[in-house]
Amino acid sequence: MILAIVGAGAAGMAAAIAAAENPGVEVKLLERQARVGRKLQATGNGRCNLSNQKALHGGYHGDQKGFWEYAIDQFPPEKTLAWFRQLGLFTVTEDSGRVYPYSDQANSVVDVLRFALDRPNIELITDFEVSKIRKEQDTFILSARDKTLSADRVIIACGGLAGTKLGGTMSGYKLLRSFGHKCTKLRPTLVQIKTNWSGVSALKGVRANCHAAIYCDDRLHMESTGEIQFTDFGLSGPVMFEISRDACASAGLWECRLDFLPDISMESLQEELIRRKDTALTTDDLLTGILHNRLGRVLTQAADVRGRFPLSEMMDSQIRQVCETVKDFRVELKEPLGMDSAQVTAGGIVTDEFDCTTMQSKLIPGLYACGEVLDVDGDCGGYNLQWAWSSGRLAGLSAGKEEI
Repeated sequence: MILAIVGAGAAGMAAAIAAAENPGVEVKLLERQARVGRKLQATGNGRCNLSNQKALHGGYHGDQKGFWEYAIDQFPPEKTLAWFRQLGLFTVTEDSGRVYPYSDQANSVVDVLRFALDRPNIELITDFEVSKIRKEQDTFILSARDKTLSADRVIIACGGLAGTKLGGTMSGYKLLRSFGHKCTKLRPTLVQIKTNWSGVSALKGVRANCHAAIYCDDRLHMESTGEIQFTDFGLSGPVMFEISRDACASAGLWECRLDFLPDISMESLQEELIRRKDTALTTDDLLTGILHNRLGRVLTQAADVRGRFPLSEMMDSQIRQVCETVKDFRVELKEPLGMDSAQVTAGGIVTDEFDCTTMQSKLIPGLYACGEVLDVDGDCGGYNLQWAWSSGRLAGLSAGKEEI
């Protein structure tokens, strides 16, 4: 039996390795780029947050609630890490539950997967961009430019549209839609958000730990605590990725409210700043030792403390205003960056047209899908790669069986 897998990213490689456990299966792993795992190598700023110990308990989104549960339950983080260890990868788990390669290098993950593909019944074919698939009786015919390939079964593991510069593509959606499958609206998620605040460029490159909450017309949309990063166009960093899903998706006033000292009360901060009035410091130094120097000066100015003068001349009401600014700094949001900058695609092929216990199409026997091409996306922190490993392995094992 010949199994063709379209896409050699995280899900596709996991599917190929799983299917090849059956020696009677001949796997053709088709990759449109010159090498495998290009997007995988760029994840986590090159560190590759490959799983999260909390993924078994949720953190996934999609129109069909719970579609992800069976795949994750069958191949949870614990089994995933044991699998990677068997492939030769050492990992480390942070207190947050995030899992990284011990080397802190994404290429370590790609390398062990690439080595695992070196099996007699797996053929990796690169520079093979599948443009069309048709089914003739029980055989699938895959076309790529002037090449064709026949297979008994097919797994679509092309990934999503996000990260187009690294390989994000519409291919998987188009191929599955050609068989009658429907696709939801596609949106960028785990992405930076633009802001209308003109002062943001002065903080480009500054990182800060804070509590961030996105509101739409004064109604809480999402919130998270962690690191943000200022860019020349807006807000980035893990905490913004976590709350970026569906941000600015509807009309209304969207804003981000930042508490730069979530573990310090307003009263404690005010007491400390009032104490500093007895020093020789100036207003430029008001928040020194508390926040990044550049951030401290910008927040002081945002509190309408203008000019540079001794702290001894500051009024208590001005200090109170600075404290309020630090604890509740509001930035109007414009829109998320596009798919080029997004790490993950929200939305995808409608999942109620697939069997969650096998990843097989309910419309076309012998056709499977896994990973980001489906309408499943996870929170920031390794959830999306865990879905890729779990759904890819389930698809590979299912498609690699002798009988459907």
